[in-house]
Parts: sequence; structure tokens; C-alpha cells
Amino acid sequence: MELHDLKSNEGSKKKRKRVGRGPAAGQGKTAGRGTKGQGARTGGGTRLYHQGGNLPFFRRLPFLRGKGFTPINQVDYYEVNIDQLEKFKKDSLISPETLSEKRIIKDIRKPVVLLGRGDVEAAFNVKVHRISRNAKTKIEAAGGSVEIIE
Repeated sequence: MELHDLKSNEGSKKKRKRVGRGPAAGQGKTAGRGTKGQGARTGGGTRLYHQGGNLPFFRRLPFLRGKGFTPINQVDYYEVNIDQLEKFKKDSLISPETLSEKRIIKDIRKPVVLLGRGDVEAAFNVKVHRISRNAKTKIEAAGGSVEIIE
């Protein structure tokens, strides 16, 4: 086989449509561009999503810019995992105040949720605003107690 023997598959190459070449071709005169207007002109036409002076659809939607919709009653929690509690001694009280002293959280006004990543070796008395089921079982299995702050 030589280079001059190579040919593309039958039907894979299609000739382009030659528009504006007379009335017989079916695409003569205006060449499928209609009559007059911006789209008929050379270099004419508009960018994608143009709506002729209206505010474009994608700019009317809030989720494409910034944060989008923010739920009005959304609560933002500090997420603390069990493996972060190794700074505390056995039988110590863990609350937002003590977490703030150990620099695990920054602001005690924001609620705290305790999550279950890691293992518990010491028994802790935990007072948090929310706790995951996994974290609660691990703390209680280690001999600790859990209290939910309202």
C-alpha cells in the first residue's frame, strides 16, 4: 500500500453547499438569508443569546451570577469532627465556649454541629447545637454523654 492508494470512506466527505450561484441551485439570489436586515448583511448577525435590546435570558436568572438564591432561614453551622476533640482531656466538658478557647471555632454565637469523622478514646460530656447520629453513637460508646443546646 502506498500513500496514493489511501482514500476516505464512501460518504464520509460531503461537498459544501455553494450558495448564491444562480436560480437553478435553489439557493440563489439571497442565498437563504432572506431579504434585508441585520442577518442578511455581510458580517451581520448577532452574538449568541442576543435578544434585541431585552435583558438577555441568562442575565435574568439569579443562579448564573454570584451565589444565586439564598434561603432566608438558612442556618450556617461550625462543623467540628470527633478527631478534632483530641485536644481535650478525659471527662472534660465540650461546649462552644471550650471549643472557642481551644481555637477550634472562632465565634461562639454561631451554632456548632458535631460530625463523626475519627474515633473517640476518652469519654466526653458534649453540649452542641446539633450532632450526627454517627458521632452520638461513638461518644456514648466511649462512655460520654451528649446534650443538645436549644
